[in-house]
Amino acid sequence: MNELATRSEVQAWTRSQRKAGRRIALVPTMGYLHEGHLTLVDEARRRADTVIMSIFVNPLQFGPGEDLTRYPRDLPRDRSLAAARGVDAVFVPDVDTMYPPGSEVRVVPGATAERWEGAARPGHFTGVLTVVAKLFHLVEPEVACFGRKDIQQLTLIKRMVRDLDWPIEIIDVPTVREPDGLALSSRNAYLNLDDRRAAGVLSQALGAAHRAFCEGEIRAPALEQRIQRVLATRPEVKVEYIAIVEPNGLAPVATVDGRSIVALAARVGGTRLIDNITLGQGLGC
Repeated sequence: MNELATRSEVQAWTRSQRKAGRRIALVPTMGYLHEGHLTLVDEARRRADTVIMSIFVNPLQFGPGEDLTRYPRDLPRDRSLAAARGVDAVFVPDVDTMYPPGSEVRVVPGATAERWEGAARPGHFTGVLTVVAKLFHLVEPEVACFGRKDIQQLTLIKRMVRDLDWPIEIIDVPTVREPDGLALSSRNAYLNLDDRRAAGVLSQALGAAHRAFCEGEIRAPALEQRIQRVLATRPEVKVEYIAIVEPNGLAPVATVDGRSIVALAARVGGTRLIDNITLGQGLGC
């Protein structure tokens, strides 16, 4: 597996792949890899001839008081996991490589970023889209794979590719979960034993909404009440939002169908977690 650290190195690697006629897939990550990331690699491998993974904790997407300095990092472990899963190259830039001194241009999203995560974390999606845009420019992949767990991020990246006319196929990959349903996240490492037990209520609440939908409930307020009742069984879990939305711009809906998304964010102890399902797909009837 090749390890690349500079813009010139990644561009030279990309040129070599193109010269050999290989189709390139990109898997952007912030490292501290788990099975969710590695499932993205599997999907990338199915859709391309060669796979490059970026590992970069992007400071631009962290707000004041967020967990930039303590975000989990373990590059030797990440290298080993990526190589074992068949990644052909990892791009591990430092901050000055991605944002040289004097860098000031940013990708600013529109209305789709103003709700939910965008309201809770002002500026977050500007940071996300800017770093993804830079990665797309450097790697020029035909395919890029992202997880559905970060549904608003995924939606905005698809919008950016469409609106800026990038010839990149964005592949969304289903959320990978623990046996009790908790969505895999690098931030799960923050959870102590009691918090970890409590965190399972997020997927339980989403599952309750899905079962109600399978039983014929299509009123969004009624589904939200189901979710709230389940979450209330764990008062230590502090809910930030419950969103029942359509899939294109993530706008709230009054009634749902099989494409509607139910998303939520909550704090469990000192850890902020997000999760979502698509009602027609999620967590089993």
